[in-house]
Amino acid sequence: MLYAVLVAWLIGTLGTALAIRYAHTRALLDQPGDRRSHEAPTPRGGGIALVVAVLGVGAGFLWGHQGTQGRDAFALTVSFLAGFAIVAAIGWTDDHRPLPAAGRLLVHVIAAGMFAWAFWSATTHPGLTLLAFLAPLVLANVWNFMDGINGIAATQAVVVAAFLSLGLDGAWRALALATASATWAFVPYNFPRARIFMGDVGSGALGFALGGLLAVAAWAVVQAMPAPSSALLLTLPISAFLIDATLTLAGRILRGEQWWTPHVRHAYQAAARQVGHGRVTMGFLGWTVLASAIAVLTRSQSDFFVTAIVAGWYTLGAVLWWQLQRWAQVRESVVGSRNSA
Repeated sequence: MLYAVLVAWLIGTLGTALAIRYAHTRALLDQPGDRRSHEAPTPRGGGIALVVAVLGVGAGFLWGHQGTQGRDAFALTVSFLAGFAIVAAIGWTDDHRPLPAAGRLLVHVIAAGMFAWAFWSATTHPGLTLLAFLAPLVLANVWNFMDGINGIAATQAVVVAAFLSLGLDGAWRALALATASATWAFVPYNFPRARIFMGDVGSGALGFALGGLLAVAAWAVVQAMPAPSSALLLTLPISAFLIDATLTLAGRILRGEQWWTPHVRHAYQAAARQVGHGRVTMGFLGWTVLASAIAVLTRSQSDFFVTAIVAGWYTLGAVLWWQLQRWAQVRESVVGSRNSA
C-alpha cells in the first residue's frame, strides 16, 4: 500500500508539471467567459497525470499478484481499469477537440456496462450490479459538472477515495489509495491558484474511479456488516457533489434550458462569485470531511438509524443548497443595483 501511495504521488507530481508544459505547447487553454468561473487563460488536461498514476499502480498490482486472485476477481479489476482508461481517453480527446455530449455519454455508458458485467460475474448480486453500472456513470458526469472552480473536484476526490479505502483491501485498497495520492499531488497545481485544470480527462476518469470503488466497497459492506443498509453510509461523502449537481440539473430541466451545455448555475459557482474560490472549496471540503466522519462513526448502527442519518443528511444538504443559491442571488442583485446607480 505504501508503494501505491508513493508511486502515485510521484507520477501525479511530475506528470502534472509535464502536463502544464504540454498544454502550453499545444495551446490547450481554457479561456475566460460568461460560462466559466476563471478570469485568465489557464492550461487544461492536468488530469492525465492522475490517470497514468492509477493505471500504473493497477497494472503493477495485477502483475505482482498473478495467480493470487480468482478469475472473477481478476476480471473485475481489469474491467475497472479498462473502463477507467476508456473514460479518460474520451476526456483527453475532448480536451483537444470538443466532442458532442451524446458521444461522450455513450462512451461512459459502454465503460460502465463493462464494469457492471464483470461485477455481476463476480457477485451475482442484482442490486449491487445496478449500482456498479450507475455509480461510475453518474459520478463520471457529476465530477465533470462540478469541476468548475479551483481545487473543488480534486480535494473532494482525495477525501472520498481515502474514505472508500477504509472498507477495501488488496488491489482495491491500492487503487483507492493511488487515486487519493495522485489527486493530492495535483492539488498544489490547482489550488489556491490554478496553474492548470484537470480537464475532462481528469474529472471524468476520477468520477468513474470513485463510482467503481464505491460499488466494490458496498459489496464488502453487505458481506461484512450485520446491517446491510450500512452501505448507504458510503453515499455521505459524495453528498455535496450529488446534491449540487442533481438539484441544479433538475432546475435547468424544469426551466427548459439546454441542460447539457456549460453554465455557471451551480451553488458552488454562485457562492464563488461572492466570496472567492478558496472559501467555497474549503467549505465543501469541510462538509465532506464531516460526512466521512459521520459515516465511520455510525457504520455499526441499526438499519433504521443508518437510514435516518442518511435521509437527514441529504435533507439538510438540500436545504443548505437552496439557502446558498438564494443568498448568492440576493447578493448579486444588490451588487447589480449599486453598479446601476
